[in-house]
Amino acid sequence: MNASSDIHDDPDLDPDEAALVASAGGAAAISWEAPEGFRSGFACFVGRPNAGKSTLTNAIVGEKIAITSSKPQTTRRIIRGIVNRPDAQLVLVDTPGLHRPRTLLGERLNDLVYETWSSVDVIGVCLPCNQRIGPGDEFLLKEISELPRRPKLVALATKTDLVSRERIGQHLMKIASMEEQLGLHWEAIVPVSALTDDQVDIVVDELVSLLPAGPVLFPDDEVTDEPVETRIAELIREAALEGVSDELPHSIAVIIDEMRPREGRPADKPMMDVFASIVVERDSQKGIIIGHRGERLKEVGRVARLQARDLLGMPVHLAIHVKVMPEWQRDAKYLNRLGF
Repeated sequence: MNASSDIHDDPDLDPDEAALVASAGGAAAISWEAPEGFRSGFACFVGRPNAGKSTLTNAIVGEKIAITSSKPQTTRRIIRGIVNRPDAQLVLVDTPGLHRPRTLLGERLNDLVYETWSSVDVIGVCLPCNQRIGPGDEFLLKEISELPRRPKLVALATKTDLVSRERIGQHLMKIASMEEQLGLHWEAIVPVSALTDDQVDIVVDELVSLLPAGPVLFPDDEVTDEPVETRIAELIREAALEGVSDELPHSIAVIIDEMRPREGRPADKPMMDVFASIVVERDSQKGIIIGHRGERLKEVGRVARLQARDLLGMPVHLAIHVKVMPEWQRDAKYLNRLGF
């Protein structure tokens, strides 16, 4: 049985905030002219949970397009970030993490991962400096090596800001030794910190150098082809993930029920009304999301509203309610309704 509870988060009115940024459409169906020698193509990052994949994607794109969290399986959709340069267009594809599926949702996410790996030109393997390379990393590389079409590989020693120079050196030596150990070839090995922006530009240069010659694939003023409604739904889910138990994140999904400009507002003071639902699988989970006297849900709304305001460039009125879809991760009907 579905249930719901409403919490309305009052907008922070700011007369200086600008008008709505139009939502982007799907992948481009046509190509634009590009100068001779122009490169274009697709790259993705892989790695164990919390290896810094989404954080690095956001740092390279220069805008938050992928949510981040310490919780495993945070990324659930294929998100494309577009990097435009005079000499190239790099499309970064942020994917869900490969994992042992326990639900129909897990199976579908893994299928997305394998499909993406097989279609990109370059894979950046994120191997965080503050973690030892282990069986999980080797499993990922083994799966990549068995793809029908193997992309080029770049090793990325992420999170260099968390360790000493000595530790970075040891980590880079271990990464280099994996070539012979696992029978693979690194096109480059780059230490990088997305948080301090250290060598992020080097990562981009290496990825671009491995792209094929090609035309412009997306308009050069786009940073993602993700619809704005989906981006706002993800911002709400990111806020909802904070502070919950390890089991609950997998049960949380978000739907934008309606999004419309507020009628009667002056042209120079627009506002967006957003109505969203947080979906969980059990009534007990619903109670956790709402919190004592609705305080937790109100905080989720506050955090998400501020980020949605920054994304849209205008004040946002965000109304969230929580509904229960029993075992939605295992139900094909629910998964289809939720866009999976």
